[in-house]
Amino acid sequence: MKTRILSLGLAMTMTMSLLAGCGGSKSESWKVTCPWAPSGVAAMVSQKAAAKSPEYSENITLIAEAIKGDAATVNTWVADTKPTDRELVFVGEGLLSITSIIDPAKMQFDYDNFTYVENLYSSIFILSADTKLNIKTIDDLKAYVEKGNEISVAVNGATSSEAFLAAALFSSMGAGDDLKLTPYQSAAEAAQAVAKGETQFAVSHQSQILETYQQGGVNIVCAFDEKALDDGPFAGVEGVGEHGYPYFRNRCLIMAPAGADAAKVTELKDLYDKILADEEVATWLQDTMLLEVDPMSKEEIEAHIENVKNIVNEYKDVVVG
Repeated sequence: MKTRILSLGLAMTMTMSLLAGCGGSKSESWKVTCPWAPSGVAAMVSQKAAAKSPEYSENITLIAEAIKGDAATVNTWVADTKPTDRELVFVGEGLLSITSIIDPAKMQFDYDNFTYVENLYSSIFILSADTKLNIKTIDDLKAYVEKGNEISVAVNGATSSEAFLAAALFSSMGAGDDLKLTPYQSAAEAAQAVAKGETQFAVSHQSQILETYQQGGVNIVCAFDEKALDDGPFAGVEGVGEHGYPYFRNRCLIMAPAGADAAKVTELKDLYDKILADEEVATWLQDTMLLEVDPMSKEEIEAHIENVKNIVNEYKDVVVG
């Protein structure tokens, strides 16, 4: 009997130690909501970051959740999330700089409803052209526009980032009424339209047009960035900024609720920075997703949002009609 009591006492001591260890843990699960396509780029990168989070923090585990939606999803998130909740959400210039101007009734929030954490990635859009046009440079494109040729550009949605970039570039070149923006239901459809002969041009993410380009279906004319692309299959493609044309990158901003604890936001930013600095993640982003690791300060993000707003305000009549 004495041996049995001793064994029971030892078992209870071990159990209490395990429970104490669990109870004393500071590990927190933070849900990261992606309010866009569950199979889209942002959702995939978020899943990758979540899987890496235990390697870089004993205190925070990221849980990726993708929900098909957009403004309505973020409306709900803002309404339901308190500053003390362990919740993060993605927003970008599409909502903060385009929808806020073109269709503000869809939004029940603005930038002040969030606390900026980090930029998950940057994507540089590119312009592709039907090979029959033999347009391979910005100078070729400008000469084509100046001749008064018909211009149809495939874009992902009627008021998308791609639509405004196309409007800004071709309008700056003097396209005027010759420009026709052709919206598609998805980014993939828009990217493929030019190869099918449905349009003369398309604005897309690099990854969406890569296979068609490798098969010789399109020429890549330019990138919507300040300079030529440095890396990847499109390295050396001219940046429109080199010629003085407007541009912006697509960015995926990780946001905490407004009023979130500053120390916790710093901890989250540090975690994301470590994940994005991981060699495997950086290589996967660059080589597989054709995205860039691009950590940004709060001031840089606010400047990005304002730049896109300026482009939207200048070219909204071209896009909306």
